[in-house]
Amino acid sequence: MEKFDVTIIGSGPGGYVAAIRCAQLGMKTAIIERYNTLGGTCLNVGCIPSKALLDSSEHYYDATHKFAEHGIELKDLKVNLKQMIKRKGDVVKQTCDGINFLMKKNKITVFTGHGSFVNKNTIEIAGADEKKIQVETSKTIIATGSKPSSLPGIEIDKKRVITSTEALELTEIPTHMIIIGGGVIGLELGSVYARLGSKISVVEFTGGIISTMDGALGKELQKSLKKLGFEFYFNHKVTGAVAKGKEVTVTAENTKGEKLELKGDYCLVSVGRKPYTDNLGLDKAGVKLDNKGRIETDDHLQTNVQGIYAIGDVVKGAMLAHKAEEEGTYVAETMAGQKPHINYNLIPGVVYTWPEVAAVGYTEEQLKEQGKKYKTGNFPFKASGRARASMDTDGFVKVLADEATDEILGVHMIGPRVADMIAEAVVAMEFRASAEDISRMSHAHPTYTESFKEACLDATGKRALHI
Repeated sequence: MEKFDVTIIGSGPGGYVAAIRCAQLGMKTAIIERYNTLGGTCLNVGCIPSKALLDSSEHYYDATHKFAEHGIELKDLKVNLKQMIKRKGDVVKQTCDGINFLMKKNKITVFTGHGSFVNKNTIEIAGADEKKIQVETSKTIIATGSKPSSLPGIEIDKKRVITSTEALELTEIPTHMIIIGGGVIGLELGSVYARLGSKISVVEFTGGIISTMDGALGKELQKSLKKLGFEFYFNHKVTGAVAKGKEVTVTAENTKGEKLELKGDYCLVSVGRKPYTDNLGLDKAGVKLDNKGRIETDDHLQTNVQGIYAIGDVVKGAMLAHKAEEEGTYVAETMAGQKPHINYNLIPGVVYTWPEVAAVGYTEEQLKEQGKKYKTGNFPFKASGRARASMDTDGFVKVLADEATDEILGVHMIGPRVADMIAEAVVAMEFRASAEDISRMSHAHPTYTESFKEACLDATGKRALHI
C-alpha cells in the first residue's frame, strides 16, 4: 500500500491548489479525482465553460447591436452554435490539460476513481473498471465540491428540464428558456441565450435577483437584463415543471395565491448547489456533517477527526472557486506549521453578466442591521469617459465607508469589467484603507477604475469631480 503525507479527494480549484501548495511545502502528495479530467465542476462544467460562452455570445450581441454605431457594417450575421460549443470545449480542454501539467511539474500522484475512507488513514479508490486500490495517508483534505440542487417534485430529465451542466451543451438555441431561480448561475446562462435570441423568463421565490448581494446591484442588473428581453416573476413558488415532447410547462404560485403557467422549450433549474459528500465513507472515518449536509470544521478547517480537513463547497461559506483556492492554500500552510489567514469578509463575489457585477465587504443592508454609522459614495458609469467610448454606460460604483474613521467597509460595482476592478477594492480593504486614501491615488485616464476613485471622492465630503 502506497503511503502519502497528504491525500486530497477532489481536483477542483480547492483540491488542485491544495495539492500544489502541499507539494511546494515538501509533502508527498496524492490527489484523487473520480472523473477522467482534473479541474472539478469549475473547470469542466462551471466557471470556465460558462465564461467562454458568455464571451462568445457577447461578441455576437455587440456585432448585432453596437457595431453599426461604431461604424462597422456587417451582412448575413448568424450564430454557429456548434462552433461556439466546440470553442468552449477547446478552452476547457486547454485549461484542464494545464492542471495535468501542474500535477506532473509538482510530482503529485494522480489517482482516477471514486475515493472513500476505509478508516481515518486509509482511502480506497474505485476505478471505472471496478478495480479497487487503497492508499495510506497521514492527512487528508476533502475537496469534493458541490452539485446542482433541485426542488421537490421536479424531475430533471437532462433534456428539456435541465441543470447548468446540460445548458452548456445545447445543440439548438432555445426559443423560450424558463429559468427557475434568480441567482448567479441562472442569470449568467440566461444571458448567453438571451444574446443569441432566446426569450428568457425568470421565476424567483424572493422579491429580487442576486438577493445575497447589495440590493442596489440587483435592481440595476434587473434593468439591464430587461433590455436583453428578460421577463421576471418575483415572489413565486414553483409548483411544477413538466416536459412533454419538446415543450416544458412550468407552474408557480405567488404570495397572493395567484397561479402562473409558462410554456417554453427548455427549463433551467438553477436554485443553488448542495455539498457533494455521497459515498465518501465519512462515517467510517468518524467525520461529522452539520444539519445542512456540510462537513463540520473548526477555525483551521480541520474536521472533528484530527488530520482530516475539508475545504470549498463542502464546508460553510460562499460556494466560490476562489474561496476554495484560498482555503486549499490555508490548509496546506497550516499543516506545515505556518500561520496563514483568510478574511472571509474580503472574498469578492462576481456575476459575469453584462454589465458585470462585483462586490466585497458589507452590504448596505448588513450595515443597517448592525446599526453601523456609515456614509455612501456613488459614481455612475454614464459619467465615465472610458465607458462612453466603449458604449458601456450602464451601472455604477458604490462605496460604503465608516462615518467616523472613513475606513472602507464595502464596495459594490455594476458595470464594464468590474470583475477585474473589484481587486483594487479588495487590496484597499485588506490594508484597511480609507475612502480618502483611494481618492488621493492617481488612476490612469481614461479607465473604468477612475469610477472607483470618483465614488470614494463622493464618500468623502461629496467631492466627486465628474458629476
